[in-house]
Amino acid sequence: MLNPVWLQRIAHFLHSSHVPLIPRLIDYLIRLLFACWLPHTADIGRRVVLGYGGLGIVIHGEAHVGDDVHIDQCVTIGGNGTRFGVPTIGNGVYIGAGAKILGPVVIGNDAVVGANAVVVTDIPSNCLAVGVPAKVIRKGIDPASFLYHRASAAKSTT
Repeated sequence: MLNPVWLQRIAHFLHSSHVPLIPRLIDYLIRLLFACWLPHTADIGRRVVLGYGGLGIVIHGEAHVGDDVHIDQCVTIGGNGTRFGVPTIGNGVYIGAGAKILGPVVIGNDAVVGANAVVVTDIPSNCLAVGVPAKVIRKGIDPASFLYHRASAAKSTT
């Protein structure tokens, strides 16, 4: 099935193979079809899920997104105007709707970023961060206990 991550992978492969122009055209095709900005230069891990087909998602071209990440609609992952650098998202991270992750921050593995949170500092692994600016409110979490789709999958395997 056609989705923005699949198209981004094709564009990323073409870019890595030094094919000119086509990766940039695919970027704009993704923008037109899915209303998200997922550039071919971004490093996107395996099994990344974009909520609602990527609607409103913006990812910086130099950002790194790990494996098994779920990004809900209207999320921005990018730089800021005060510090040079872009975010690095770990593996198994859930980013809630409308969250903004700005600047050279690192989101640890299996972290949960709440809806509409604005992350401007690092978030350790296995933590829940919410608010503006985002603060860690719980440490040592099991992400499955905060996310319905992961909790139901965990129950079905037991």
